[in-house]
Amino acid sequence: MTDLRPRLATPAGTPDAAPAPRHESTKAAQGWFGFRPRRLGMALLLLLAAAMPGEFGALTRALMTDAFVQVSAFVAATLLLFYGAERVFGFDIGRSLSRARGFQVPLAALLGATPGCGGAVVVVAAYSSGNVGFGAVVATLTATMGDAAFLLIATRPDAAMIVLPVSFGVGIVSGWLTDLLAPSPPGRAATGACPAVPMIGAPGLRHIAYLVMLAPGLVVGGAQLAQIELNQVAGIPTTWFALAGTAIGLWIWARSPVMAMTHSNDGPLVRMAEETAFISIWVIGAYLAYDYAAAYAGLDLEALFSTVAPLLPLIAILVGFVPGCGPQVLVTTLFVNGLIPFSALIGNAISNDGDALFPALAIDPAVAFWATIYSALPALLVAYGFYFLAPDLLMP
Repeated sequence: MTDLRPRLATPAGTPDAAPAPRHESTKAAQGWFGFRPRRLGMALLLLLAAAMPGEFGALTRALMTDAFVQVSAFVAATLLLFYGAERVFGFDIGRSLSRARGFQVPLAALLGATPGCGGAVVVVAAYSSGNVGFGAVVATLTATMGDAAFLLIATRPDAAMIVLPVSFGVGIVSGWLTDLLAPSPPGRAATGACPAVPMIGAPGLRHIAYLVMLAPGLVVGGAQLAQIELNQVAGIPTTWFALAGTAIGLWIWARSPVMAMTHSNDGPLVRMAEETAFISIWVIGAYLAYDYAAAYAGLDLEALFSTVAPLLPLIAILVGFVPGCGPQVLVTTLFVNGLIPFSALIGNAISNDGDALFPALAIDPAVAFWATIYSALPALLVAYGFYFLAPDLLMP
């Protein structure tokens, strides 16, 4: 069973170190008419921004649409794949990782290297329940390229054949070194008592409706990765179902009794919907923050990347520290268009943590912070290694 732990770094290879999770009523975690008041207020504020007239409202609606089809749909698909496999084959990924002992870090890195963010999210969930150590978290966050991997595979498979294996290998080494030299974040004890995760139970109408909206979102998102313009599915404009799906996701998030990760006894549909909705609220915030800054404050990442060539890998690595997949997809796009070298792409791929950083931030900000910092050194070494040894690699 998986219970949410704000901080519990169990040493790798100790499968039963976490105490058995307690069941908790979802009603105790809910507020006004089943909603959590603060979350409801934020959800209404976002919907109000989308309903605004003029350029501001149009920009907000476009960004929410992009967040839904470019991120939420892929996160949902990968989570449903992992959680569905657990249910169909009768195993728990977290428990399996806890028993892997010496293979825990490589398996965590492999899950992170899987395109999308689902594998890395699963490892973060396993850490929250005490099933894996801090090294596994570093390994998965270092290895993951997030949703940017889908874009790279679709447009530059030759580059993906280098980036993904290199990130996987660097993730393994980083995780092993972390377990050897710093098995827990600085200033943090190895164990601690934590509250249980509430069970949600059978899927509700909101979970089913969310799945229905996510299905066409995945179709549109896949078409975008293949650089195919698809403005509607089954006669329904993309914006309509994307905004409807966003609104349903906000509804789920505003009612959810969990912080980030769900109870392992909940069904795959519930777990997928609840966790995707949580990640999506952060993604929407990241999309809005960046594009509002670009539209109203003159922020231009492309211009930033046009600076002196030796700084490009460093800038790409720093962009990788930004939570979420939006900026990382932009870095990949710049590489695909020949605007930055391969060294910048590989540095960003290693330093970025994708959407898995959002639940990590919610569970324990210190863990998220130090895992990100620990990925900086290998990102610098690998990026500048390629910069000096193979400066023209894979450039058009």
